[in-house]
Amino acid sequence: MGTYLVRRTLLMILTLFGISVVIFTLLRVVPGNVVDILFEASGFVDEAEKAQIEKDLGLDRPLHIQYASWISGLAQGDLGYSYASEKPAIEEIAPRIPVTTKLAVLALVFSIIMGVPLGVVSAVRQNSGLDYAFRLVSLSGLSLPSFWLGLLVLMLFVVATGNLPIYDAETESFWDALLMYSVPAAIVGFRSSALIMRLTRSSMLEVMRQDYIRTARAKGASKNSVNYRHALRNALLPVVTVIGIEAAFLIGGLIVTETVFNIPGIARFLVEAIQWRDYPIVQNLVMFAAVVVVVVNFIVDLLYAVLDPRIRYGD
Repeated sequence: MGTYLVRRTLLMILTLFGISVVIFTLLRVVPGNVVDILFEASGFVDEAEKAQIEKDLGLDRPLHIQYASWISGLAQGDLGYSYASEKPAIEEIAPRIPVTTKLAVLALVFSIIMGVPLGVVSAVRQNSGLDYAFRLVSLSGLSLPSFWLGLLVLMLFVVATGNLPIYDAETESFWDALLMYSVPAAIVGFRSSALIMRLTRSSMLEVMRQDYIRTARAKGASKNSVNYRHALRNALLPVVTVIGIEAAFLIGGLIVTETVFNIPGIARFLVEAIQWRDYPIVQNLVMFAAVVVVVVNFIVDLLYAVLDPRIRYGD
């Protein structure tokens, strides 16, 4: 186990290094930079002043020097300064992380609570009316774009209550804050819950056809014991994989949702930073997302051994 952890840790570091190179390179490939955008917005270009700003921002240095400076600062906890706001990047990013984290966690909890139980029930009652209803719900979740569903929900709230369920930073009540986050979280999590539901159903159906399930039934095991103790635990392996992937890539689904519901999270802030070519903000936010993806996948790998005793990570 120790050798496996060391090997996986080194692989994670190598993966993040490769991602950092890709992020840095792609940002520089995109035409224009923050200086060009600033002068374009002002309507005139003073070449001497433009060159001075590029020098102040370090954009005139060779690319490998800029990359080394970014990685060196990142390793020391220095995220640099935002080109657009001229504030430390950590001051711009840190307040937005808890907002997106709350939204992402609620969306993931919603998708698991809805997806796994409904998928199990759909498999246990295969080809029943309930099964067809749940399959229809799952297809709807996979078909409806989250931004379009979010707009429909906003219009529904306006018609029903006359209010918009948008973000309010001054909300102090726990229940009001929970309701405020729950609406966009449910919209984002609806698609994930549909995917988890369908995968849980198909995985359960495959496991329930195995010989050991028939043996358990023949020995007189109760229906609940067969379905939930024997079948569900073995069916969860592919489901856990998908849950990990959905958790890792949830930030992608939050970009539009945070914009629609006026939520000042890191997903919405990333789009604004890309528009301004704010390199320190974009680089650090994408690296943050990459770290989340890599760590979540590592945790999922470790959960395999917990769920299935046959899996062992030997030294």
